[in-house]
Amino acid sequence: MDSRDRHIEIWAECLKIIRQIVEPAQYETWFEPIKAVAFSDSRLTVEVPSDWFREYIESAFLDVLRRTLQRVIGPEAKLVYIFRTVSNQPAMRIPGQQVPTPENPAVTVTTAPSDRPSPFVYPGLPHKVKINPRLNPVYSFANLVVGECNKMGITAGENISMSPGNTPFNPLFIFGGSGLGKTHLAQAIGIAVKERFPDLVVLYVTGNEFKTQYMDAVHVLNKLTDFLAYYMRIDVLIVDDIQALLGQGCQNAFFNVFNHLHQNHKQLIFTSDRAPVDLKNFEERLLSRFKWGLSVQLSQPDYATRLAMLRSRAEREGVVIPDEVLEFIAGRVRKNFRELEGTLVSLIAHASVERDRPMMELAASITGNLVGEEKTDVSMEKVQQSVCEYFNITREELVSKSRRRQIVQARQIAMYLCRSLISNCSLASIGSEIGGKDHATVLHSCATVADLMSTDKVFRKYVNDIENMLVPSGGQ
Repeated sequence: MDSRDRHIEIWAECLKIIRQIVEPAQYETWFEPIKAVAFSDSRLTVEVPSDWFREYIESAFLDVLRRTLQRVIGPEAKLVYIFRTVSNQPAMRIPGQQVPTPENPAVTVTTAPSDRPSPFVYPGLPHKVKINPRLNPVYSFANLVVGECNKMGITAGENISMSPGNTPFNPLFIFGGSGLGKTHLAQAIGIAVKERFPDLVVLYVTGNEFKTQYMDAVHVLNKLTDFLAYYMRIDVLIVDDIQALLGQGCQNAFFNVFNHLHQNHKQLIFTSDRAPVDLKNFEERLLSRFKWGLSVQLSQPDYATRLAMLRSRAEREGVVIPDEVLEFIAGRVRKNFRELEGTLVSLIAHASVERDRPMMELAASITGNLVGEEKTDVSMEKVQQSVCEYFNITREELVSKSRRRQIVQARQIAMYLCRSLISNCSLASIGSEIGGKDHATVLHSCATVADLMSTDKVFRKYVNDIENMLVPSGGQ
């Protein structure tokens, strides 16, 4: 080979070694675009697409480059970059990132201007990222009802929103079943960040959308580098349903995005229908990174939280619904927030049409037909038996006129559970069965239990434990 082509030969030898070290997707994205330009006095000069490109390979592959150059050229090897910039457009920078001076003594940087357009502009986007964060304003912290089921997640989210990327909660991994508020919490964090830090770039995207964009970038547009560069410019990245990121190529791309954002103190927020340990067909290196920050499970809401959510949503809709109707719905619909909201919206719609029909009758019909009310064999006798067993008292004590605190609370809980778990159970029938009380006493007892559940963690555990004895699938 002509000595004038010595640089091509050296770089080809380097690429052979690098190909054996890095993964195929990384090699294709970050090394194939590099062109050897010249070689002299142990100095190999290469051309990279932009200064931003140089910054990334310096941060991600510095050791690989150093070892490879010294192996091919010798211990005195040096690498010199040149890159092309557009005359009317500055080189791309991650928002807020300080460009470090390379510490590698084997690397220096020079520039050469050119009119060739920068390839690091995602199609249709200007250099300075101004994108729609795709956040629904309804999903704010103000519209989140706090309960034991989500308190830890909300607390972590509020901390993140005050200092995104600079808390121990990076990444924040939110997991749980359908309808428990994962999307709401994740977007609430994004909304709060945008309110406090308007200049930060926030993006909400689903796992399926990320995968589709990746496939388009690779197979249709041939713009994988642009695709990665676009995502690496985000300050707060929210990926909903991350379990959808299947496929080695897609996961390789996401791995690069994750590493770059995390290393630059950008905030990552993920939601999933299962815990990281239960994700299937994911690379181990990704799973380990999901565990770097905080994993929070959202569980099924208890009665007090369900009732608070219904009251909040009714207020937001500007409608007045009797407490006894909301309590009835909260007692019947126990699975998740989504079904609760669906039931309430359906009730409001039916009530606006069937104005003469009692609202409680409408609520009973809707909870049975729309949600698919659970059929159980719970009876007043079984409720009393479970309460007595839990508190280690006799039925005679339960229905007596005793004013001992334990007996009174057990009696009130029995009334509350009868009303919550048994269909078509009137207040009068409950009072008659449990101590010969009138309907006003039963109503007061139910209200007392609901209030205590919202303020007393130990008392709430009593009620939830007994409810689980009666309806194990309720998940309380």
